[in-house]
Amino acid sequence: MLATGGLFAQRVMAQNELSYVGELGLSVGGAQYFGDLNTRGALNTLKPAVGIYYRKYLNDYVGARVHARYMQLGYSDVYNKNEFQRLRNLSFNTNLFELALQGDFNFFRFEPGSLHERFSPYLTGGASIFYFNPYTYLNGQKYFLQPIRTEGQGTALYPARKPYSLVSYAWLIGGGFKYNISKKVNVGLEALYRFTQTDYLDDVSSTYAGPAAFPVLANGQPSVAMQLQDRSGVYGTPIGVTGRQRGNSRDKDQYVTIELTISILFTSYNCKF
Repeated sequence: MLATGGLFAQRVMAQNELSYVGELGLSVGGAQYFGDLNTRGALNTLKPAVGIYYRKYLNDYVGARVHARYMQLGYSDVYNKNEFQRLRNLSFNTNLFELALQGDFNFFRFEPGSLHERFSPYLTGGASIFYFNPYTYLNGQKYFLQPIRTEGQGTALYPARKPYSLVSYAWLIGGGFKYNISKKVNVGLEALYRFTQTDYLDDVSSTYAGPAAFPVLANGQPSVAMQLQDRSGVYGTPIGVTGRQRGNSRDKDQYVTIELTISILFTSYNCKF
C-alpha cells in the first residue's frame, strides 16, 4: 500500500508544474524632494522611506504591483547658493503616506529558482495617491503650514487663491535591478521618480501675499502667519514685498525614492494537462 501510494504521488506531481504567482516584499531606502526650495535637483537631504508591496506575476516578463510607502521629505533655503533663495530663508518638512499601483517590465526573462534566468533589470511605472502635511518651526515650536495660509489663500485680498488639498496624486516612472537568491527570496534595488500634481509639498508656490493679508495681533505683535510667510528678516530688511515672487507656480513639485527591496515568493502547482 505504501509503495502504491508513493508511486501515485509521484505520478500526480509529474502531471503538475511548479509556478511562481507573486511575491510579498519590503522596501527600505531614502526619499528626496525637488521643488521651489530645491530647484537644483540636489540629492543632499535624503530622508527615510519604507514600504510594503505585493507583486503579481503575469508572466516571466511582466508584473503588476500594489506598493504602500511611508516617507519623510524636507528642505531648507540654507542649502541654496542663489542669493535670493538664501535670503528667502524658507524651510519645510512633511510626513508623506503613499499608495501606488505600478506595472513592471523585465528586460530579461526572470524565472526564480532557475540557474540562468535569476537576474534582470526592469522598468516600472504607474500612478499613486498620497497624503502630506507640511510643517516648519518658529522659535522652537512646530506649526503646520496649510492652515496658516502663508500665501494669503482664502483671505479677502486673495479670494482666487484657494487653500490647497493635503491629498494629491502623482505619475511614477523608474527602474531597477532584481536578483533571485533562492527559490523563496528575491532582492533588488529601485529608483522611482514622481511627477506630482501639487505645487504645495513645500507650502511655496506663487507670490508674497504681503503684510496686509496678515493683520497684527491685539497686542500689536505680528501673527505667526505673518512671520512664516516672509522669514527673510533674519538677514536684514525683509524681501517679502506684496506681489514679489515667492515660488514658481508653473512647475509642480516632485520627489524620488531610492530603495532596497527584499521579498518572499509564493508558488502554486498547475496541472500540465
